[in-house]
Amino acid sequence: MIGLFDSGVGGLSVWKELVKIMPDERYIYVSDNGYCPYGPKPKADILDRAKKITEFLIDKGADIIVVACNTATAAAIETLRKTYSLPFVGMEPAVKPAALNSSTGVIGVLATQGTFKGELYLRTLHKFASNTKVIEQIGTGLVELVENGNTDSEEAKELLEKYLRPMLEEGADHLVLGCTHYPFLTDTIRKITGDSVAIVNPAPAIASRTHELLRELNIQSKSPDGANLFYTTGGNIRLMEKMVGEIIRNENPEMVVGNEFHTINI
Repeated sequence: MIGLFDSGVGGLSVWKELVKIMPDERYIYVSDNGYCPYGPKPKADILDRAKKITEFLIDKGADIIVVACNTATAAAIETLRKTYSLPFVGMEPAVKPAALNSSTGVIGVLATQGTFKGELYLRTLHKFASNTKVIEQIGTGLVELVENGNTDSEEAKELLEKYLRPMLEEGADHLVLGCTHYPFLTDTIRKITGDSVAIVNPAPAIASRTHELLRELNIQSKSPDGANLFYTTGGNIRLMEKMVGEIIRNENPEMVVGNEFHTINI
């Protein structure tokens, strides 16, 4: 089984891409809504959550774990790889493709505070964007809007206008989504940027890497009941059910695998 976790429902944007290319696999997803958002929290707290959730996923039968959260990847993935024997896939900062493909030499990055402080992001920035003007913006409040299903609200539009307008005025032609929640805001973002700005979502590349790793390691699905399992530590379970249903209808409407939803305390 493929395990995934995020601070909330944002990681479903990664699951969406996994389902596109691996509809027959079985998935276990943990939405850590009870501790959301991760972005402003201390690294030690995020690492503690990552370990507890990892152990829960292993107990439930995960053979590989996708850390479907940029902030958790930045804070914890190196420790997780050293501590546990199964393979991990983390979120890669998508600065590289944005910088390489930018015509103006200006890109915007919308991410959380924790992601911007991560060593992986800083290394990627230095290696691939040293000759690019990078405009960074912490997306304060955006995660909470997605968690409440308010992706097309007036508040979302106002916040995104505030965050994106300076990037557009500086000539940014690529926008890097540095949080897995943000792809659910794409329609609202498009209303502000128009079609002239390329929106860079790393989720498809992460799904492809997961697929490659499964094939390399010859990992087979072994769910005892054939269902995808979705857990939340205290969020709106109805919203998660709705989002999962919409993803299946849009990406793989013939999917016959059942889905189970549970609230847990870990």
